[in-house]
Amino acid sequence: MPHPKCYPLTPDGRYFVVRGRLWRTSNPALGLAEREQLVRDLMAARRAVRSSKGDPVALATARARVDAAKRSLGERGPVWWTDGSPDYNRHMAATTPYAAWFVSLGEG
Repeated sequence: MPHPKCYPLTPDGRYFVVRGRLWRTSNPALGLAEREQLVRDLMAARRAVRSSKGDPVALATARARVDAAKRSLGERGPVWWTDGSPDYNRHMAATTPYAAWFVSLGEG
């Protein structure tokens, strides 16, 4: 499933690439309704982060909500794939097994 902003998606669908860095995609096994609810939760939590500046307790609570939503989506925490492959989340694509693919895009 391509990332909404049309960033390049790795051939295995595990990551999208922004400025050369890999970011884990959401778990494709999530149902549409569940994914939509989790994305709504994530967006609400991000809005809470923005509006809680100056209140350290509210900010910590909002950041915890962001983390929980991202973990539920599969973008953080344990990987959603089951083949034992390592996680390259936040790694530069050029330093991972995706390097040749990334160079083939003309971006590496």
